[in-house]
Amino acid sequence: MAAGGKKEKTYEQLLSELESIVAKMEEGALPLAEMLEQYRQGVALIQQCRAQLEMAEENLNDD
Repeated sequence: MAAGGKKEKTYEQLLSELESIVAKMEEGALPLAEMLEQYRQGVALIQQCRAQLEMAEENLNDD
């Protein structure tokens, strides 16, 4: 579980959120400040996805 008692999101959930952010940004209707915030959230989601993929790869290599 993640810090604060929140259940960690699955890779699929993270990817879905990232796709939603990309779609909003591609529309081009967001103000600059919101675009930057969405970008930051996207970067954080990518980092979480990478971490989960690395853990999955380690699990495969351990077996």
